[in-house]
Amino acid sequence: MKKNDIKFQYRVNEQIRVKEVRVVSDNGAEIMPTRKAMDMARNAGEDLVEISPNAQPPVCRIIDYSKFLYQQKKRQKEMKQKQVKVEVKEIRFGPQTADADYNFKLKHAQEFLQEGNKVRAYVFFRGRSILFKEQGEVLLLRFANDLEEWGKVEQMPKLEGKKMFLFMAPKKAGVAKKSQQKMDREKREAEAKAAEKVENEENAKKNGLFANAKGGADALNKLNDKQNENED
Repeated sequence: MKKNDIKFQYRVNEQIRVKEVRVVSDNGAEIMPTRKAMDMARNAGEDLVEISPNAQPPVCRIIDYSKFLYQQKKRQKEMKQKQVKVEVKEIRFGPQTADADYNFKLKHAQEFLQEGNKVRAYVFFRGRSILFKEQGEVLLLRFANDLEEWGKVEQMPKLEGKKMFLFMAPKKAGVAKKSQQKMDREKREAEAKAAEKVENEENAKKNGLFANAKGGADALNKLNDKQNENED
């Protein structure tokens, strides 16, 4: 078993040799002698696991160690799956690349950047074509400009031997910011809704009072009519 296995990352039970520990649980935390914490774990049929050895005192939990290791391995696996592997994709040009070939490679570079990969574009100067290095620089600058929506330049065109390199990284998807005009409009709409709600509540109260008053008057009239009938 490898020494960097997660099993060897934590001390458990008798491996914990400090005098006292901070035992954390769903109910809070308590500092106590390590021996007492071990006894509590043993009585609960679980283990005392040191989860933060550098704290003063070290932090421990009373848990099922096997279950704890399973949860940690599962969490690591999930985190690994979420990690995006960034690759560097190469795009090669000649100093006098035709438009059709340029557009074909531009489309591929756009796809690479959208997938989260970096792009290393370069112009290869063969033989006497090194005399046209200015054309190569112009081509790479045009390339960077055409990709500005999807990527950002990490390194401007730089000549290294017979190759001139340009490095681009994908742009992170940003959160669109609301304009001030839109925020003001939303604020006015919210205020109008709040005012309408208050007005409706006041109307409801008034209608309720009116109904109660009307009902009370009707009941009083009926009572008076009944009394008059009895007197007759």
